[in-house]
Amino acid sequence: MWPYYAVLGGAIVAGVIGQVLLKSGAGAETFLRQMLAPHTVIGLFFYGIAALLYIVALRKLPVSVAFPSVALSYVVVAILGRLLWQEPLGLYQIAGLALIVGGVVLINQH
Repeated sequence: MWPYYAVLGGAIVAGVIGQVLLKSGAGAETFLRQMLAPHTVIGLFFYGIAALLYIVALRKLPVSVAFPSVALSYVVVAILGRLLWQEPLGLYQIAGLALIVGGVVLINQH
């Protein structure tokens, strides 16, 4: 079963990379330029990879475990947003992220 958790982890990482690249491409002057920016195109590619890996993970993992586990990407992206773009990350946001981590830990208990 662990290989499917590894694949799920890969899906989460690919999704995080995709999100960071989409944010990086969001500085374009127009929507069309944003959509054609290399960061955006590559970010969408990583989202596609994430979806494919997620489909593989669902072959053996219950969706009631796999889908909530993807919420870990919210935590990683929020931290990266703070580190890369100095986005705010206050006490309430940190508490919410801690709740997400706690929920994912609980859901993955067997």
